Amino acid sequence: MNLRTSSDLILILVLLSGLGIAVCLSRWIDGRSRTKAEFEEKLYLDGPAARRLALSFNGLAADWYWMRSLQYVGGKIVNYQDTHEGRSDLTSLSTLDLRLLPSLLDVTTTLDPQFIAAYEYGAVILPEVKPEAAVALLQKGISANPDSWRLYQHLGYIYWQRKEYDHASEAYAAGSKLPGAPGWVAAMAARMKAERGSRDAAREMYEHLAESSGDNAVKEMVDHQLMRLDWLDDRDVLRKMIGDYRQQTGRCPQSWRELADRFGGTRLRIDLNTGSPVDASQLPYHLTDGGCDVDLDRQSRVPPS
Repeated sequence: MNLRTSSDLILILVLLSGLGIAVCLSRWIDGRSRTKAEFEEKLYLDGPAARRLALSFNGLAADWYWMRSLQYVGGKIVNYQDTHEGRSDLTSLSTLDLRLLPSLLDVTTTLDPQFIAAYEYGAVILPEVKPEAAVALLQKGISANPDSWRLYQHLGYIYWQRKEYDHASEAYAAGSKLPGAPGWVAAMAARMKAERGSRDAAREMYEHLAESSGDNAVKEMVDHQLMRLDWLDDRDVLRKMIGDYRQQTGRCPQSWRELADRFGGTRLRIDLNTGSPVDASQLPYHLTDGGCDVDLDRQSRVPPS
């Protein structure tokens, strides 16, 4: 047997052993669970227990738990869509009962502390589920990967969501000192202190998140949040138009046609066929409260404010 054949055989044996352990792990958990609820609770062992069970195949076990994490969230979203007329987005995850996700991601990153994708995923999802778990996961990731400026970026984002602007600034500032960190990270540290919760600061932060991450979940979250910011800006413009119109005429407009001559020079998106202002998902805004206010279409993909 030549050297190449011997190496191939060893590789095959390692892969088969790893798959065998994964199968045994599933069967062991399944065998100890009598109900669906018990199955879910038993499935997500604590990190040290998973390490012992995985033996020397931590990487394979981490991949298995990572896939279970995605399946767990995906299953919850599908169930939500089935019961809510097909509507769901990343801003509504707090309604999905994802109480097991923190444990899942903790086990994944205990098995593989350099699993950056798992930390990034947690940074996006966990703030809507269990904010303190999101902070703990990112701090754990930074401890295991001290040279990753992106993890500091995500930690800054979480603190910003929690309105802990000084902590957000500190996280960005720490990340800006690491090798490879782009100049805008330091700029965001200053902006967090100066502008704190402003929409312009939020827009820049989301855009940088999308640019620096290859994770589709991050990009989807950013798209939704940018649409939400556009809606908030549009709402301010439209409310001012409605208020000016009411002051001038003594009543609120009953259709967008009455405000059409005011749309010029604004950043509003206008449907050329109907003349109505539309949101980022191309659905029309609606006059509400007798024409005195504005709101999203019920089918809009834009997250509500």
